[in-house]
Amino acid sequence: MKVLIINTAERKGGAAIAANRLMKALSRNGVEAKMLVRDRATHDVRVVSLPADMKRRWHFLEERMRIWIANGFSKANLFGVDIASSGSDITSLQAFKEADVIHLHWVNQGMLSLDGLRAILGSGKPVVWTMHDMWPFTGICHYSDGCDRYIADCGDCHLLRYPGECDLSRRVLDRKKAIYGGGDIAFVACSRWLASLAERAALTKGHYVTDIPNAIDTEVFCPGDKEEARLRLKLPADRQMLLFGSMKTTDKRKGIDYLIEASRLLAEKYPELADTLGVMVLGAASAEYAESFPFPIYCLGYVNDERELVDIYNAADLYVTPSLQDNLPNTIVEAMSCGTPCVGFDTGGIPQMIAHRVNGYVARYKSAEDLAEGIYTTLYAGCYDDMCRNARAEAVAQYSEPVAARRYIQVYERLILKGR
Repeated sequence: MKVLIINTAERKGGAAIAANRLMKALSRNGVEAKMLVRDRATHDVRVVSLPADMKRRWHFLEERMRIWIANGFSKANLFGVDIASSGSDITSLQAFKEADVIHLHWVNQGMLSLDGLRAILGSGKPVVWTMHDMWPFTGICHYSDGCDRYIADCGDCHLLRYPGECDLSRRVLDRKKAIYGGGDIAFVACSRWLASLAERAALTKGHYVTDIPNAIDTEVFCPGDKEEARLRLKLPADRQMLLFGSMKTTDKRKGIDYLIEASRLLAEKYPELADTLGVMVLGAASAEYAESFPFPIYCLGYVNDERELVDIYNAADLYVTPSLQDNLPNTIVEAMSCGTPCVGFDTGGIPQMIAHRVNGYVARYKSAEDLAEGIYTTLYAGCYDDMCRNARAEAVAQYSEPVAARRYIQVYERLILKGR
């Protein structure tokens, strides 16, 4: 079986990391898997880059211009939505022609247009689409922020400056609806939460929808010596360390402001923690928060080297993810696989991953007070060593490569048999 995985980037971003890991997992389980990307980052022979004549920056710029105009020439949400008005037709590429199954992941920002998606479905090849956010079944948004208009028809979009019944969100959703009706797509969500939304959405209702968690190499992401990890990272050995991670720490959806407030509450209630607790911030622009915490902060910047990431998770005593809306964060899986308990809000796919008071703590949504309680309880008032063991066991049982590969192979085989 030959599978072509399609994603905008090879390594940058959570979806790219998940797609790349799946390619490797499938390759280790008897599938000839390749990855087609616009932004190639390595020399892996299994990764194919778009030809130079398809890497047109104007694809991205043209799309942003349309969004800008729809927003009344306002920059508001200019990069928070996608309309897939420009992109490449990949059906002429050799890698596409050779594939038995086409597996889409995150294909926005000029990788695929809606016309390109129509061409893929028109080829007659089985198509699987792993949904890393809500965009495959909404009009234009990646996360709806509580809006449920996508269940019927979108329109009156709160992300547009001048919303209306037939605004940009409605027009894009109608185009998607016509395209989806022209082919059979198997939609795979990374979490049960996202799958439940897709089952109700106007675009994906009636299509095959299932959930398969992202794969991780549990032999790479594994518990290690904390002292040695901190020594390599030049971190203090005498503090317990919280870890916050995001590709871009200034992204408000990732909730760092709630961690800052929770830290302030902890410092007020337990002043002795000033001498024993520290915060590691992983991600771009982390230095912007150097003065925001009441505890020492250690800015790690953006890291995509897996060995260094393993050291970071092993150096941490607790991973804190105060995301306000998220699917199935790779960071939680990575931390758990390294035996690091996690604390996060009760939203999206997070409560599917964190078993409350078993391998971490699920805090009330947007409650800095309960987030602080979760941090303190996990570190100081619970069975911390048991939580570490439970986190590792859950990662191996649910997210290891063989588990994910087997489930995806079943989806591929189902589609191939259906098409015969």
